[in-house]
Amino acid sequence: MLDTLKLWHHIIDSADAQALDELLADDVIFHSPVVHKPQQGKALTRMYLAGALQVLLKPGKFRYLREIVGPRDAMLEFIAEVDGIEINGVDIIRWDEAGRICDFKVMIRPLKAINLLHQKMGEMLQSMARN
Repeated sequence: MLDTLKLWHHIIDSADAQALDELLADDVIFHSPVVHKPQQGKALTRMYLAGALQVLLKPGKFRYLREIVGPRDAMLEFIAEVDGIEINGVDIIRWDEAGRICDFKVMIRPLKAINLLHQKMGEMLQSMARN
């Protein structure tokens, strides 16, 4: 079984999007703070999370504040700064019996942070689609 949170923190600390392939279940569901419909499948979830890594993980601008951890799920509160805007968010993660993430929900506040992330993620995803 994977040590889910240990691998997740490795991904965050190293911005290692490649490790998402090991961590995500094939049928993972991703709930974006700016897209109404949940995104299904490893490929889409990997794309969203890899984009978020590039947008949010600037040196000294992202950190987790606290974690609430259960047997197969966790809530991780974070703060980040993008373009001078402070973002406060929560990652709600659930994993299966093998330790692979099967559900990932992101919630963001305040509204100006949501609007900024919507813009930045849109640009990032368009750039990723072209490559």
